Amino acid sequence: MPVYLVRMDHPDGEGWGQHVAAHVLYLRRLIQEGSLLASGPLKGTPLRSGFLIMKGANRQEIDAMIAGDPFASEGLICDLRIEEWDPLFGCLSNHATGKLPQELKSFFPS
Repeated sequence: MPVYLVRMDHPDGEGWGQHVAAHVLYLRRLIQEGSLLASGPLKGTPLRSGFLIMKGANRQEIDAMIAGDPFASEGLICDLRIEEWDPLFGCLSNHATGKLPQELKSFFPS
């Protein structure tokens, strides 16, 4: 199942504080369902920003999960970036496609 990197930027103001608990509860549900692999705030950014590593059958499924987030329904995402990612190396490599680019195959002989 494809893995996606999601960055959410949030506007300053009271809305974030009013809805952060519902947002965290929603993220916990996604973790329990196996759709959210990791999440947390970004440090040193000009706006409140969070980073999520999600998996879904396709981009439309990720879009639907983001739309279900209370921050989305309350209009508290001012910038959203979603990229498909292949975690070939490291602790998330069990979620990788296993399809090495040709130029890397010599590093991992069969």
